[in-house]
Amino acid sequence: MAGLRAAQKEMTRKLLLSTALTLFESQGYAATTVDDIAAAAGTTRVTFYAYFPSRSDLMRELIAELNGILDRINSPAHGSTANTLVAAVREGTRESISAWLTDVSGQWDTIRPYTNAANEAATVDPELRSLVGQWIEEVVADIEEGLAGAGRFDPDTRHARGALAFAQLDFVARTWAHGRPAAEVDRMMGVLADSWWHLLSGDGTPRG
Repeated sequence: MAGLRAAQKEMTRKLLLSTALTLFESQGYAATTVDDIAAAAGTTRVTFYAYFPSRSDLMRELIAELNGILDRINSPAHGSTANTLVAAVREGTRESISAWLTDVSGQWDTIRPYTNAANEAATVDPELRSLVGQWIEEVVADIEEGLAGAGRFDPDTRHARGALAFAQLDFVARTWAHGRPAAEVDRMMGVLADSWWHLLSGDGTPRG
């Protein structure tokens, strides 16, 4: 009996999360209230608050879900880490970088609602601003770690290179690629791979 109750509670929690994500995508984070989420999930605000102290806490759970989708793991050095990204940057070939970008692009339709909601939440919710900023910095740190592992570029420039690479990827994934024909996206992925390769590999000469 206890196991059944636990399973039902987990189903309700997941329903609230998936319902909220759908509403955030359709009407935006700022415009979506706790009452909206509860009603769309077929429950009450009392039930919502039994699972999440606030809408911000629900958004934190969605970001945790996103980390799971992306297979990110906790790193003592800088938080969640995508080991495949670190490895691709460390290898530094156009092939390794292109393969990683192609692989992650296959997840864009799944992750876009999460990243769009998180970015909107960060603009209107002070509690989430630092969390989303930290999430971005973790990706940048992965790139920086890959460059450090390869001994590539001046250490003082590695973080800047990671930030620029992430900005390119984020723009293409969240804004540019949505609704584009597959052939057009493929061409853009080639351009993005070239850009990352030049930005993160250069001539391959160790510089620090």
